[in-house]
Amino acid sequence: MSLQAVRGTKDILPPEIEQWHAVEAIFRDVAREFAYDEIRTPIFESTELFKRGVGEETDIVGKEMYTFEDRGGDSLTLRPEMTASVVRALIEHSLLRHSPVMRLWYAGPQFRYDRPQKGRYRQFHQFGAECVGSPNPESDAEIILVAYETLRRCGCSAFTLEINTLGTQSVRQQYREQLVAYLRQHHASLSADSQRRVETNPLRVLDSKDERDRAIIADAPSILDVLDDDSRAHFHAVLSLLDVANVPYTINATLVRGLDYYNHTVFEFTTTELGTQNAIGGGGRYDPLFAMLGGGDVPAVGFSIGIERMLLLREHEQGAPSEQERDGVYLCAIGEAAVLPAHALALRLRRQGLRVVTDVMRRSIKAQMKEANRHLVKYAVMLGETELADGTVVVKDLHSTEQQTVRQSELETILLAS
Repeated sequence: MSLQAVRGTKDILPPEIEQWHAVEAIFRDVAREFAYDEIRTPIFESTELFKRGVGEETDIVGKEMYTFEDRGGDSLTLRPEMTASVVRALIEHSLLRHSPVMRLWYAGPQFRYDRPQKGRYRQFHQFGAECVGSPNPESDAEIILVAYETLRRCGCSAFTLEINTLGTQSVRQQYREQLVAYLRQHHASLSADSQRRVETNPLRVLDSKDERDRAIIADAPSILDVLDDDSRAHFHAVLSLLDVANVPYTINATLVRGLDYYNHTVFEFTTTELGTQNAIGGGGRYDPLFAMLGGGDVPAVGFSIGIERMLLLREHEQGAPSEQERDGVYLCAIGEAAVLPAHALALRLRRQGLRVVTDVMRRSIKAQMKEANRHLVKYAVMLGETELADGTVVVKDLHSTEQQTVRQSELETILLAS
């Protein structure tokens, strides 16, 4: 049998890559405008990082991680998310010594063993950002704005910002006890997954999509009823800042984001346009994470957006991408004598910043012109024996089909001016 990409992975081929380039440029622009600096971490880390940071009882650690032992006997894991890696890097390199607040962004692949379907892969890509050092609601609102602006500028509008609070760690613990007591009363009616989660990670039951669980969750106690004054004030301040920024939102009291490190603000961007894969991205405040990883008391908040899902939503709203604009030059060598001069001329044009395609198959002029159209270049520049003799080239506009003969010494000026 022929070799194929591993199940749950996807080749990003040349016709599609232009869409990735477009949204990646938007990521960089938005991050720059909010003064976030890029960070890149390794795609694999010590397994202990994710066990301690994400939580041993989470589905990510319990079911979904790609973990292996290297030749030295160390347990390593392909990163299933980026926040723990970013925090590890901040602690390891003592980056907060240089600034009380660090604003960082990233884009790259993550890995989770999950049931593949449209919009959900085992190797998937995320864009995200972390604001580290501030305990104040302004940083929560800023992070949400970075995510909101990114989605909006990428051409997405059919989404809802859902937001909730988990309060302080003591509030979360108090709510956990109330929720467990309630769920135990309905234990026999819960799905098998939720029965297990009641004892290991009860807040995750609130995320269940099982219809049996949804009916029970509808009458579960609300965390909003057990907030202390500080938690309530923090949440209301975040909402007020979003109101000032004209960012619409919906309060969802069952939104919990099931990772162990969250507290206070949690949020998700959801859509009804992609079927069961309704979450495009999300995040929240994770003040406890630094202490979990040995970094002391450091407040932080962040988000990530699934790039594949965002591109699906973008295409759903905007339709299939139109043909890209013609750009660059195809340099046709006519006859053997023109081959080396054509390649030398091509290099000269490239050094001026022009996109130049050359023929490396020594094809006929007809075949080269066909190839030029396939590459969607704007101009074909033809060099043959006649042109070699008098120091000229023929330039053909492949959109208008007009052509002219120009001096080789003038070629860059003409092409760069068009």
